[in-house]
Amino acid sequence: MRKKFTFQYLLIGVVLTILVTTLSLYNLRNTNLKSSIQNAQVIANVVKSGLTSHMINGNMNQVDTFINSVASMKNIEELWLIRSDLVKKQFGKEELRKPKDEIDVKAIKTGELQYELNESFTKTSMRVTVPYTSILENGIDCNKCHNVEYGDTLGAVSLKMDISDIKQVGLEITYLTPVLILISIFIIIVLARKNSEHYILVLDKLAKNIKLAIAGRFKEVPHESSKNNEMDALIDDYNKLMSTFRDTSLDIERRLQGFIGQKANSSHINPLEKSKDIIKNLSNLYQFKKEIELDNTKNEIYERLAQVFKNQFGIKNFAFFEIDYSKNKMSIEKTVGNSLYCKHNISEEPELCRCARTKNDVVSVDYHDSCPYFQKDDKFHYCLNVEISKNVYLIINFICDSKIQLEELKDKISFVKSYINEAAPSIEVKISMNALQESAFEDGLTGLYNRKFLDEHTKKLVPQTRRENLNIGVLLLDMDHFKAVNDEYGHDIGDKVLKELARILNESVRESDLIIRYGGEEFIVLLVGVNSEEDALNVAKKIAKKVRENEIDVYAGNKLKKTVSIGLSMFPQDSTSLEGVIKNADIALYEAKNSGRDKVVRFHESQITSVDLF
Repeated sequence: MRKKFTFQYLLIGVVLTILVTTLSLYNLRNTNLKSSIQNAQVIANVVKSGLTSHMINGNMNQVDTFINSVASMKNIEELWLIRSDLVKKQFGKEELRKPKDEIDVKAIKTGELQYELNESFTKTSMRVTVPYTSILENGIDCNKCHNVEYGDTLGAVSLKMDISDIKQVGLEITYLTPVLILISIFIIIVLARKNSEHYILVLDKLAKNIKLAIAGRFKEVPHESSKNNEMDALIDDYNKLMSTFRDTSLDIERRLQGFIGQKANSSHINPLEKSKDIIKNLSNLYQFKKEIELDNTKNEIYERLAQVFKNQFGIKNFAFFEIDYSKNKMSIEKTVGNSLYCKHNISEEPELCRCARTKNDVVSVDYHDSCPYFQKDDKFHYCLNVEISKNVYLIINFICDSKIQLEELKDKISFVKSYINEAAPSIEVKISMNALQESAFEDGLTGLYNRKFLDEHTKKLVPQTRRENLNIGVLLLDMDHFKAVNDEYGHDIGDKVLKELARILNESVRESDLIIRYGGEEFIVLLVGVNSEEDALNVAKKIAKKVRENEIDVYAGNKLKKTVSIGLSMFPQDSTSLEGVIKNADIALYEAKNSGRDKVVRFHESQITSVDLF
């Protein structure tokens, strides 16, 4: 600040000196010029008066002597007379007193004074021609001797003058002026610096502390011994302001960080800037929360969460998967980019997932594996665990291509977790709603779908199969002599027999097929997309064989074996509606029962009798 202050004053002084010097030189030149012209006019008048006296007295032969005496005056280098053409015609001798140069010619022609200034580094001279005309003045009438009109140019006095002395005097004054100005400015600067030393010192400290405050470091200016009450008051006010800023910004940051569950920042980070980022993220988080409350399914929530990770946080590779410990099942909900390098190891045994097991974040570390199931040496991972509901955990697996990306992810992981924590309750609600919906469609004893599910699902299934030109094999099964089991062994054993049948059915068909407990001991299997009638028959025979060979523990080491009768009908070959196909399968089942049980019977039109089975 002090150097800047001095430099500004010096700059002002130099500019002022240049301006004053320039104006002085300009005025000096004009003054010298006017003074030289006036001197030339005076000399010309002296010569003119002398010529008039010689003419009146009749001693014109002494004119040259007079001219030479005048020419010998100081600073006159050369002096000569010029006659106009009018005088030459009157008195003859045209070769005398002729103009020497263009200045003479112009002065005679115009009757006006003409001059020319010649300047060099060491000398300045002036060439002047002063014309004189025919006049009547002081009792002297020029026309008594000259045959001309009044006002006609009779001649001119030309001279060359050295005006260096005049210029030198002016230059000395001009040189002295800037020196005096600079000395005055120097004195002013010295006095100003002495009087403003404390002001400048305080301003320097304030400037430095303001820069620190911009960077988030609010420091106070220490007091120094001073008799300036105004500056002391300014320092006190500044220190109060900084103290208020520091306490307020730190309190805001601390509260915001506590709100989002983030650890306190290090002191070198600007708390105001950090608070600004937190508020911005909280605003985005609020909008996110409002949107997910309107989503219908958890898949929509996962999709929205993925968009936030990609667009707001710039994360390119990650995956969502759920682990249900009650069912020992892992389900991949969504993947983005290249991720989930541990899927091969934990898909069959989800309890191996370290993040789900420890319920803590699992992050790549140096020199050893934080997770033994992550199989990618050139990648880095960050896994988060979120408890969605009892025994159900959401694992989010982030993949980074470099350690720098991993460190960047760590810096913003608190905000990432904020979005996950906001999404978790909504995901839990959607899972609960799905579970509730599934329970309405689930048979309580066997865990299979119930008849209500069949009624609802076929509304979508039939149009789909028609669009894709698929076949559906409908198997209607009935446990043979099931009432006898209940009568002899009790309902507990009867329930066990039905559960065993449900297990065999699950093991015998594909995941895409549907198994429904139709009622009592009756079950329906929908073989969706079965290739042919023959394939459907093979599945039915495999089920019948497994049931026939299965032994069921009853009590005291006793074993029980049961059989099933199965009726088969094909959609759309046997009927254009699924209800009709089920009715046909029931007719085939009736035929299997009547023909001895433990059989698989394919429906044929000939099986229809006049007996109305429904």
